[in-house]
Amino acid sequence: MSDTTPTAPDYRDTVFLPQTDFPMRAGLPQREPEWLERWARLGIYDRLRAKAATQVGGRKPFILHDGPPYANGNLHIGHALNKVLKDFITRSQQMMGRDARYVPGWDCHGLPIEWKIEEAYRKAGKDKDAVDKVEFRQECRRFAEGWIDIQREEFKRLGVIGKWDDPYLTMDFHAEAVIAAEFMKLLMNGSLYQGSKPVMWSPVEKTALAEAEVEYHDHTSHTIWVRFKPQADALDGASVVIWTTTPWTIPQNRAVAYNPEIAYGLYEVTSVAENATAKPGEKLVLADALADAVMQSAKVESHQRLRDVPATELEGLILSHPFRGIEGGNGEWDFDVPLLPGDHVTDDAGTGFVHTAPSHGDDDYQLGLKFGLPMTYNVEPDGSYRKDLPIFGGEAILTPEGKEGPANVSVIKQLAYAGALLAKGKVKHSYPHSWRSKAPLIYRNTPQWFAAIDKPLDDGMGEYGATIRTRALTSIDKLVKWTPQTGRNRLYSMVENRPDWVLSRQRAWGVPLTCFVKKGARPDDADFLLRDPRLNDRIIEAFEKDGADIWYSPDFKARILDGIANPDDYEQVMDVLDVWFDSGSTHAFVIRDRADGSPDGIADLYLEGTDQHRGWFHSSLLQACATKGRAPYRGVLTHGFTLDEKGMKMSKSLGNTVAPADVIKEYGADILRLWVAQSDYTVDLRIGKEILKGTADSYRRLRNTLRFVLGNLDGFSDAERVAAEDMPELEQWVLHRLAQIDHQLRKGYEAYDFQGVFQTVFQFATVDLSALYFDIRKDALYCDAPDSPRRRAARTVLDILFHRLVTWLAPILPFTMEDVWLSRFPGAESSVHLQDFPATPADWLNEPLARKWEAIRRTRRVVTAALEIKRTDKVIGASLEAAPVVHIEDKAVLEGLKSVDFADICITSGISLTADPAPGEAFRLPDVAGVGVVFEEAEGEKCERCWKILPDVGSHKHPGTCARCDGVLSHG
Repeated sequence: MSDTTPTAPDYRDTVFLPQTDFPMRAGLPQREPEWLERWARLGIYDRLRAKAATQVGGRKPFILHDGPPYANGNLHIGHALNKVLKDFITRSQQMMGRDARYVPGWDCHGLPIEWKIEEAYRKAGKDKDAVDKVEFRQECRRFAEGWIDIQREEFKRLGVIGKWDDPYLTMDFHAEAVIAAEFMKLLMNGSLYQGSKPVMWSPVEKTALAEAEVEYHDHTSHTIWVRFKPQADALDGASVVIWTTTPWTIPQNRAVAYNPEIAYGLYEVTSVAENATAKPGEKLVLADALADAVMQSAKVESHQRLRDVPATELEGLILSHPFRGIEGGNGEWDFDVPLLPGDHVTDDAGTGFVHTAPSHGDDDYQLGLKFGLPMTYNVEPDGSYRKDLPIFGGEAILTPEGKEGPANVSVIKQLAYAGALLAKGKVKHSYPHSWRSKAPLIYRNTPQWFAAIDKPLDDGMGEYGATIRTRALTSIDKLVKWTPQTGRNRLYSMVENRPDWVLSRQRAWGVPLTCFVKKGARPDDADFLLRDPRLNDRIIEAFEKDGADIWYSPDFKARILDGIANPDDYEQVMDVLDVWFDSGSTHAFVIRDRADGSPDGIADLYLEGTDQHRGWFHSSLLQACATKGRAPYRGVLTHGFTLDEKGMKMSKSLGNTVAPADVIKEYGADILRLWVAQSDYTVDLRIGKEILKGTADSYRRLRNTLRFVLGNLDGFSDAERVAAEDMPELEQWVLHRLAQIDHQLRKGYEAYDFQGVFQTVFQFATVDLSALYFDIRKDALYCDAPDSPRRRAARTVLDILFHRLVTWLAPILPFTMEDVWLSRFPGAESSVHLQDFPATPADWLNEPLARKWEAIRRTRRVVTAALEIKRTDKVIGASLEAAPVVHIEDKAVLEGLKSVDFADICITSGISLTADPAPGEAFRLPDVAGVGVVFEEAEGEKCERCWKILPDVGSHKHPGTCARCDGVLSHG
């Protein structure tokens, strides 16, 4: 016996294992800022614009117009979702051959910033009204500038590409000039008018609010049932009863409304509970459907219905105001209150009669217009009654802090003293609040400036309708593509039913309503507004030079009107425009005016959250329809809101917020972007720690796939490339799949279906590639000779895969794909973001081959499942120890399997294919009919280089090798 034991040769250095510096661990939080710096140094965005300008035939522009975020705080997760979606679109459109321009912007005017400055003043004990208006406006400007710089860096950190060095700001002088010019188009085309009507009013902020600035929260209100006595003993002396949740509006009552279609009855109270304000024997007129509920609220223990009260008996009746003749009233309420028919009255709740105060509700106002009811001006801007109002003068409806003032209780007490209070209570209901101060709102009649949306316009732009409303509705239906389609229905309904647009705000920070009114003239007089194109041009020129602050210069009126009109004859309007008019006008100074805009001033896409159907989508639509005759966009895409993992709304008080900065710090921006791509953005999206962990796991799997591609392309050159027609079937099948995916992916990107795009690529990468193709071809890549046709074909396919996977995923994972790209092409000027998606030859599609390989894959599944059982049972350690017998019933499938190296495909050392019936012990899968597998061990010795077990191992020049490996070593 020899005293030395022969050792197997070590062939590890002869195997072509993957070589790459691409790390397994991404280190995104640390490395992403380096790529941002690199992109800034390369000027990627500007290079793409230059590339488009010089490209033969040119690139068709794609304009995604940025809905301006508000410059007043750090970004939240909703901001991140919005900007990442926009970036997916601009990057993918660019890589599909468009010139995708993206100019980010900011909304800078308006109440939120003004409110922040006022808060600082209050803390410092400073009186805002004592500060010069221009000085105050400049403080607002500085505040906005500070937040723009912060937000810009936060957006860039998300990997969003755009013209960050030249964004648009609504407070830029040119923007302010254009906003004023757009407003003056309304002045000239006849849609602008001054009206006195009730609007949503914030007593805390002392201004009117747009519907988009209103949110609804639960609120507990006083509720009262009030007797209105008819005059001249009508209705058998019965009282008409109204119900309201706003007792403070009773002093402004001018009518009571009823509905002729409702059934009314005359009821008598027969007995009441202790402390009831109802009286036995009194008679009340009520809607039959509500009578029992009213009696219960009034603590009536028993009552009887005396008779019907037909509409003909109610028609033309005159009631007395409940404060008529009240002590201390000084005759303020000694007037007739008519009973008027109104379609808005229902018998769903209340009494069937509606107290009508035309100055404090839209239905009330419309009824007042119809019947000539007088308007009242009892409520001041701070939400208190005018000081000279009898009994209630100076009392607050709401305090400056947004709390309930004494007005409601005072009115209720006076109603009780007057014998008019039938019952009282409280109700919790949804109530409008300011989205900024969070304080309750009231409807208040004030003189405001409006855009009439149903008035035919004199502007020569009637292709899509004569009025703003008809143009808007036509645009929604005919000119705009909606994603998802439900957005169309929502906005159409809003526009169809909306009132005139309230344009004015009683604030300081904004673009003023650049118009002058004639002193002493009435709003309906023909010369009330000064309309002169020369004046408009002067104002625009002044704003271009000095910004909107110039409007507040003491001598501005005299200078601007010089030679046009006598300044002493006109008053300068000092209200500012609704900030939604600012953002609604952005299409004019961004898309129309900028060199990187669009010749027709129309954007390809507006993209915001679903709340913008009543916000930016809405205001932009109305504004553009008023000034250019149609919608400013061809497409509108909406996304949902962000929720926590449990589906709860995020709230700082609940501690369930997810800040983008925190996600980036822990995971990196690409993980946050991948969360967006994996989510269905058309509904509300959930995010949290567990969800992000799952996202990070998907990322790791994808990264490993790309690392395999990179490692096995080490040293690849064009000299090694193999033509598609010369490749083995397996490689041709991969090319077929690439052709399919290329079509799906482009279609998905065009439809903004990023979830579908990512899932398609991810499933291909992890299932078709990692679990199948790479698994099969590892042996050829590691062990075949460098010049073997099979290895060259595989490496050619890997190169093709590299260029497609990396560019396809670049819009979604820009940092990671840049990392992958630079690992292979590390040049100083190199970047994946300067590439387009590669063109994929149509002739790669091969449906007959795909059907054949689908049968091969099904059969392979049965084999691998059979071997997995043997591995679990410790019969074998690896599939290369097996040489199974596969029984195939289908002759066509059998022939297909015999035409390929099915052992290689199953990663076994050998395999036998037979048409013989499978024995009873054969392994089968229920969902793969006609295939049975009988396990057999591979015969021979294990090759020390490729680990296959083959009969010829040991019979070649190089010890312990098979013929293939011996050949590689012999020619190495």
